[in-house]
Amino acid sequence: MLHLDFSLFPTLTTARLTLREPHPDDVNALFLIRSNPTLMQFIPRPLARTPADAAAVLTLIRDGQARTERINWVITRTGQSDELLGIIGYVNIYPDAHRAEIGYILRADCHGQGLMDEALQATVAYGFDVMRLHSIEAIIRPENAASRKLVARNGFVQEGLFKENCFFEGQYLDSAVYSRLASV
Repeated sequence: MLHLDFSLFPTLTTARLTLREPHPDDVNALFLIRSNPTLMQFIPRPLARTPADAAAVLTLIRDGQARTERINWVITRTGQSDELLGIIGYVNIYPDAHRAEIGYILRADCHGQGLMDEALQATVAYGFDVMRLHSIEAIIRPENAASRKLVARNGFVQEGLFKENCFFEGQYLDSAVYSRLASV
């Protein structure tokens, strides 16, 4: 079983990015992402209708981190503003299985620049090297071609396709499960 401790939050850095701890000042930038129907189209979560909805997401993140059930990083540009460009992290951690589910979202104006690829590489390295995970999974809507390509470029392979396993807003949705083992 994994024994994790996120009490000292790990800041991750890459060539262009700093992945830092979320804080309450991120609420407005997160609201712009979570209220955008295009960005949220493949994430079966309600759209944020007010900044208070985004604040609730930040509270969920902080509370989950305190219980060692999840860890999320805010994606920012190194040496520039500390503004939230997106979020990446382990949204579900399964300590008994040495496995975690990774999730991510990025502002639309940051797409196509390789930023999420860079953030994913840093987060996966932290998961394997520090958290000592055996495997990392990404649960992706099959129609989300960009996300499927992102994880495939980073060594994830599709393990399965679950038909209509998620019910959201009156629809049954499919889920493709991708994973990467520590040995890859």
